[in-house]
Amino acid sequence: MLLLCHIEVRRIGRFRSPRMTQITPELLEQAKAGQEAALAAVLAHMMPVIRSHAAAGVCPGLDLDDAVQEGIIGLFAAIRSYRPGEGTSFGTYAGRCIQNAIRTARRAAGRKKHGPLNQSVPLSEENTAPGPEELAIQNEQLQDTLQTIQTRLSPFEQEVLELFLNGCSYEQIAQALNRSAKSVENALSRLRRKLKEARG
Repeated sequence: MLLLCHIEVRRIGRFRSPRMTQITPELLEQAKAGQEAALAAVLAHMMPVIRSHAAAGVCPGLDLDDAVQEGIIGLFAAIRSYRPGEGTSFGTYAGRCIQNAIRTARRAAGRKKHGPLNQSVPLSEENTAPGPEELAIQNEQLQDTLQTIQTRLSPFEQEVLELFLNGCSYEQIAQALNRSAKSVENALSRLRRKLKEARG
């Protein structure tokens, strides 16, 4: 039986966007149930938030694409763990999860030792709002990401991802799946690589 874990999110500033009002409770329920069209719609609406936090999170060892990928994982966690009856809007809650996921990746990158070639920080774009052409590319990338989750991840990687998105630590995931924490860490590394490859 899988452990039930809850995500603890820190209080951060509220993020408001006109796109949030288009994410209805029905759409969220469909996304939580794994319906591909609903997941793609929520991802498309939240991508500007992900890009904004990702641009702010870029550091040595964490480039913009990697930060965006971590933000997408944070959004999946928000979709699965959001409880509408607790008085927080989905936009605010998802923004916290996205920012926390990127902050966690940033701290992890800071703990690693990097060679001289990895010491430069990519310059983030001042305007993070995508144009029509970029929106079309993003939609294609989102579809590829969803397809990767459904077809390219092994059963073990899918189980690890599900528990991770529900806020479980490496140790909790290892205990739930009767595997070592190292195997869980390796699985997360593999699935991150596969998701990044899906985004091109």
